[in-house]
Amino acid sequence: MPHWMMERNVQWVLAGCVLLGISSGVLGSFALLRRRSLMGDALAHAALPGVCAAFLLTGTRSLGFFLVGATVAGLLGAFCIQAVTRHSRIKEDTALGLVLSVFFGFGIVLMTIIQHSPKANQAGLDKFIFGQAASLIEADVRAMAVCAALICVAAGLLFKEFKLLCFDSGFARGIGYSTMWLDGLLLLLIVLAVVVGLQAVGVVLMAAMLITPAAAARLWTDRLDRMVWLAGAFGAAAGALGTVLSAVELRMPTGPLIVLSATAVFVVSLFLAPRRGLVARALRLIQLRARVAREHALRHLYELAEASGRWEERVPLQELAAVWGEPVAVVRRQLTRLEQDGLTWHSGEHWGLSASGLQSAYEVVRNHRLWEMFLMHEGQLGADHVDRDADLIEHLLPPVIVRELERLLRVHGREPELPPSVHPLAGTGG
Repeated sequence: MPHWMMERNVQWVLAGCVLLGISSGVLGSFALLRRRSLMGDALAHAALPGVCAAFLLTGTRSLGFFLVGATVAGLLGAFCIQAVTRHSRIKEDTALGLVLSVFFGFGIVLMTIIQHSPKANQAGLDKFIFGQAASLIEADVRAMAVCAALICVAAGLLFKEFKLLCFDSGFARGIGYSTMWLDGLLLLLIVLAVVVGLQAVGVVLMAAMLITPAAAARLWTDRLDRMVWLAGAFGAAAGALGTVLSAVELRMPTGPLIVLSATAVFVVSLFLAPRRGLVARALRLIQLRARVAREHALRHLYELAEASGRWEERVPLQELAAVWGEPVAVVRRQLTRLEQDGLTWHSGEHWGLSASGLQSAYEVVRNHRLWEMFLMHEGQLGADHVDRDADLIEHLLPPVIVRELERLLRVHGREPELPPSVHPLAGTGG
């Protein structure tokens, strides 16, 4: 174990920052889904005048008094935001900006008064603006542990209620829950989390600890329970990594490094998350383009053969390129891929569909025309505005609608001709 890990102060800072990350991540998940991501920022700024007022009233730099003052000021800020939103036409984002700027400005004024006071100085108060995790001691970490436990226990006990509040507050009201009280309790927990993190990361950076781990977790899952666990884990990892980096480089402040660590977790999630990550989205887009090109090629070959009535006919490559509107090299490359799958074959520069290619192309054309018919008759779209990939329509529409669409295809003379070597699809309306 490195020598710096043996230092007692580093261990307390590490424990405190991990606890901060866990509580911030858990609460941030609900705040993010409730669209209250900036609420933590507003409440953190609103807590500053409470810290200053506590010093002016007590005359001592006691962390306990500071936390009480920050809690009272944070709750007052939350009340002001809700009151302005409920009793005026001002939107919540505007109310957040108003409360944030007014309370923070008032806090700066109080700090200036303290600075020029003959009986006190502001030493120590600036920690609550930018944070100073290195000053955490055993008593601070014990208080943070109690607060983090309260936050996690409350989130666990009220998980179902908070889930309803985040996803369908109207339904929650309909079954008898008081969304106003639930909202107020969520705000109270956010205030508690903000107050816990003030000394470690400060007013300016506390919002990032509420938002970033939750945003990273949201990229990995669609389930709220997993998101909460992941956000807590990401927050803890960011707290631990920031503390370790700060301990290795003693000149680097802990709070900003914690936030940068959380940002690094988010960036990794943004690229590597399995469903919402940029890499996964790029791979899906490549696969979709390949699938569309494959189906368009099969459809064009089938319709040319259908128009001529000669299913074994081979079409010159130049003619295919003209019909598709693509360069000859692109068309040859696509046909070669289909040939590797056993769907096409060629003789010189003449290409056509194999027996299995005719079967696949028939399914593609049939489903494409069924979708066209559905969108034209149900969506009131013109034929020139309809283009749909060839997902099997039976998987998405009820059989009665599929049978009606097949009837419309026959009525309009658009049912694809069935080649001799092709078997009709099982389960069609017929």
